[in-house]
Amino acid sequence: MFRPKLPVMPQPTGLVTPPARVVEPTTVIQHQPTPVAPPTAPITAPAPVSSRPTVQLTPGSVLALVGGGTAVVLVVGTVLVSVLLAVAVTAASVAVCALVIRSLISSQHRR
Repeated sequence: MFRPKLPVMPQPTGLVTPPARVVEPTTVIQHQPTPVAPPTAPITAPAPVSSRPTVQLTPGSVLALVGGGTAVVLVVGTVLVSVLLAVAVTAASVAVCALVIRSLISSQHRR
């Protein structure tokens, strides 16, 4: 009665199709590293040049960023205030219901 019933895996009945895509094995070729001669004296190398493009902010793009940030803050603030208001209204209605039920119960005990 309390022993679990384990499902039995059915055996395949019919033709089993092989997977449609066959993956070919690849060969790995290892290259021998070239030996590097140790430096004889510390040489100051030039600073590496970054391959990333530099970001240039124009007054228009700064204004767009400020406007976008302000819009995001206003939307998030509105959502948070509305959630807080919903919680406050719910708490007030639950408190009123509790008072009504309490008064109904206490009036029944007095009779």
